[in-house]
Amino acid sequence: MDAAGHAGMAARKAVRLSLLSGMAALFALGSCVAPRDETPQQSAEPAIAPPAAAPAATAAEIGALPVELDLSRVGDDRLAKALAAFRISCPSLVKRTDASGLARGDDWRSACAAAEDPGVAARTFFATQFAAVRVGDGAAFATGYFEPQIAGQRTRAPGFEMPVYALPSDLVDVDLGQFSDMLAGKRIRGRVEEGKLIPYYDRAAIEAGALEGRAEIIAYAADPVELFFLHVQGSGRLIAPDGSVIRIGYAGQNGRDYVGIGKLLADRGVLPKDKRSMQGIMEYLRADPPRGAAVMRENPSYIFFQELTGAGPLGALGRPVTPRITVAADPRFVPLGAPVLLDLDRDVADGLWVAQDTGGAIKGANRFDTFWGAGAEAREIAGGMSGRGSALILLPVAAAERLSAARP
Repeated sequence: MDAAGHAGMAARKAVRLSLLSGMAALFALGSCVAPRDETPQQSAEPAIAPPAAAPAATAAEIGALPVELDLSRVGDDRLAKALAAFRISCPSLVKRTDASGLARGDDWRSACAAAEDPGVAARTFFATQFAAVRVGDGAAFATGYFEPQIAGQRTRAPGFEMPVYALPSDLVDVDLGQFSDMLAGKRIRGRVEEGKLIPYYDRAAIEAGALEGRAEIIAYAADPVELFFLHVQGSGRLIAPDGSVIRIGYAGQNGRDYVGIGKLLADRGVLPKDKRSMQGIMEYLRADPPRGAAVMRENPSYIFFQELTGAGPLGALGRPVTPRITVAADPRFVPLGAPVLLDLDRDVADGLWVAQDTGGAIKGANRFDTFWGAGAEAREIAGGMSGRGSALILLPVAAAERLSAARP
């Protein structure tokens, strides 16, 4: 190898060591985050969820028990909407590597082919193409999310001064699986400074102006509290005084851990039980703006957006999500695209859903976030959604048969 080759090797080695050093720092700071397809939205912070125990790696590890599929309590209209949503996901399902260990890409082909038949009856479709399994004990906890509509416009003006940022030019997204098989499926985000990868700016630094010259500003929002919760949702609509609408969706995240301020306030004893909803948290933040701003900065996670001109908002499969049918789940426990049958103590969330999304706060087996769409009613339902009950995952027949054959 010539001198140039050795120099190139040395340079690459230096960069790799620098990256590894940066990774170690990021892990030490607890800033390991999910990849893009695991952070398109987060929950509306309605109710205070219990602390999550460290989950097993996949649904296959904790076990998926075949159970009888009974759709008799699900109405025909809901089944038809679930079929339409499932059909939207199909182009992504057959190509996606499933992280749960329950399904393979080819398992979906039969169901996706059947879904294309315009004459297929939805009830017959789900009854013949799927089999139900209970992951772990099946005990489910569900929250809600929605597509916020807040005041905003493209130009900065008095009353419209909160920037809505696009993805920064210096944000580095690292696939750790390229460096070690043990880190497959994990990513970190940061920025390079003096040849080292370091954590990206947190919310407080960004609000203090750290992104000046580093990120395009899509628009300016009017209300910092509304913008904060639009960050929590991951997508939304900015409504200008002239009635024009700017639709924005998730483009990336700063790599910092998401901190639920609702739980923070509850743990401190400053948020009464009857105020532990999105609406109650907003009321607390607005009651004392400087105090509210300080509380919001305690969530260091920050979302960057892109303007949406087509269908949307988009879920983790890169496909449009469906109000009152799409549910977000942890892909380690629910194959994305799988129908999910929920039976909760909040009847409004009962029925068949389709797992088409994920979220930074949606982690663990049988943890779901139900999508309610846009508008005042969606905001009200999602903001107060907290349901407990049971969940069944519907797998393609081929996947269910393989699981049954593998059982002792």
